[in-house]
Amino acid sequence: MHISLAVWIATIAVLVLAVAADLWHGIKYPHAIKTREAAIWVGGIVLASVLFGIGLWAFTSHQFGSEFFAGWITEYSLSVDNLFVFVIILTKFKVPRAYQSQVLLWGVIMALVLRGGFIAAGSAIISKFSWIFYVFGAFLIYTAVKLATGHGDEGDFKENRLLKQVKKTIKTTDDYDGARLVTHAGGHRRFTPMLIVMVAIGSTDLLFALDSIPAIFGLTKEPYIVFTANAFALLGLRQLYFLLGALMDRLVHLSYGLSVILGFIGVKMVFEALHSSGVEHIGPVTIPTIGIAASLSVIIGVLAITTVTSLWSTRRSAAAAAAGGDGGGSGDGAAEGAVDGQVDGKVKGEVVSEGASGAEGGITAVDGNRTRGATRADLGSDLGSDTEAGSTLKRK
Repeated sequence: MHISLAVWIATIAVLVLAVAADLWHGIKYPHAIKTREAAIWVGGIVLASVLFGIGLWAFTSHQFGSEFFAGWITEYSLSVDNLFVFVIILTKFKVPRAYQSQVLLWGVIMALVLRGGFIAAGSAIISKFSWIFYVFGAFLIYTAVKLATGHGDEGDFKENRLLKQVKKTIKTTDDYDGARLVTHAGGHRRFTPMLIVMVAIGSTDLLFALDSIPAIFGLTKEPYIVFTANAFALLGLRQLYFLLGALMDRLVHLSYGLSVILGFIGVKMVFEALHSSGVEHIGPVTIPTIGIAASLSVIIGVLAITTVTSLWSTRRSAAAAAAGGDGGGSGDGAAEGAVDGQVDGKVKGEVVSEGASGAEGGITAVDGNRTRGATRADLGSDLGSDTEAGSTLKRK
């Protein structure tokens, strides 16, 4: 697949204009995004993604169109997993709801820049060293196993070394000043906690990229498809946060579904590495070739099953809790026991009200979800996700 420099420039220019317009609108009209507005944005971005994929399908080849859809769906599903940790960060920093949208947008911008560098580096390494697929594949399989089998209290967000260094170097005020990064305090210009929150969001997404970027390279080796699939997945992340809201705690089987997808892609990469090394058989067993159509089917199928079983499980839990309350037991205790038993350490939702209770102003704090953010602490990335238990974000 040959993409000319002009197409690259045009793609990046359109992306920059879209992000700039979104940023301008968010700064000029700061507000808490309502469900209807978020749904319109997410629907528009999904439609644009589908049209882009159809364009690749029509003007390049069916192969590249399928690779884009497989990569985009994978990245988008992994982005949903990111939201669990974003909820924890925004909750722990007590970011005002009206400014959460701007924080997430700046996080998306940082993620696009950082992932662009990752993609460029990954493409260069893959083009020169085919054996790197063994490393990527083994890493994804290991991540999948950790994600599926890990247990424990992961409610506390682990500070990575970059975030710790920023907090140590930069002294911030105790209070926010709108969405400003810098304010006047005691006759001096001081940074606000908003800067620390943005660094936390951006660096966390970079840690997530450690498995999402190798995962998409397992589906396509075309840098243009890798970049555009990541861009479309990230562009809708901010609005998706507000659209899902309290519904995220119902996706109780998401971690298992993502572990299956990452493990599948890891195995696929190892098979491709063996083929490229001239190994077609292991004893009497022929090493299969997994095509993009099979990959796309597995990804969509796993996500569909995960969603259905999650909704069914939470609905059954709610019914059991209601039945327990009617049976004369303690209503609160029955509900808590049902949720704890069904979630099994995966997801516990707690709605934190900012001001008045109601449909507006609530943010969901997700405690105990075994996300890739927690797994990243176990794997020990270069940014250094800290493995010491109990390290939580505290505002200066």
